[in-house]
Amino acid sequence: MDLSSFIPLYIKIFFLLTPFFGLSAFMAMTKGEPPARRRSTALRATAAVMVVGLVIFFFGPAIFETLGITLDAFRVGAGALLFLSAVSLVKGKAAPEKPDPGDDIAVVPLAIPIIVGPATIGTLMILGSELAGAGLYTGVAALLAASASMGLLLLGSHHLERLLGPMGLAILMKLTGLILAALAAQLVFTGIRNFMA
Repeated sequence: MDLSSFIPLYIKIFFLLTPFFGLSAFMAMTKGEPPARRRSTALRATAAVMVVGLVIFFFGPAIFETLGITLDAFRVGAGALLFLSAVSLVKGKAAPEKPDPGDDIAVVPLAIPIIVGPATIGTLMILGSELAGAGLYTGVAALLAASASMGLLLLGSHHLERLLGPMGLAILMKLTGLILAALAAQLVFTGIRNFMA
């Protein structure tokens, strides 16, 4: 595996998972629950993110072919969605309300659509279509590593909440939004440039 390719991919996918919005949503939705239940929810959400991410990553090209959508058209569409997600994070999008007692939140809504939202799905489909050969294995490793990092954030949410406080989490969410906005612009510009070529 090429580390020079792995590290940028890992960072890109990690921020695509909107980790600090996912973290704040997780804390809001599991507030007051026993530590064992919070750990169980975090682990199941992480597993769901990995499975969904891998399915999208591997079957993205088949979906493009079936629907007759070009990769560049999807770049523009995914970039637009990603930009909207970025704007909502920069504006301080509120975390979802705490669910009813007994509700299982690990897969829906925590894994999907909070952590793996429409913009993330679109971008992962593009990455899966672009990478080939050894690059595909690097992409899979980066996706699994980013998902595992997200899981570690969720598992350590109690400590992070005390360390960062509400203001610290809000700042990190806005920084995530700025990074996602730059990724969105790059996707749209690449799609338009290829259309014009």
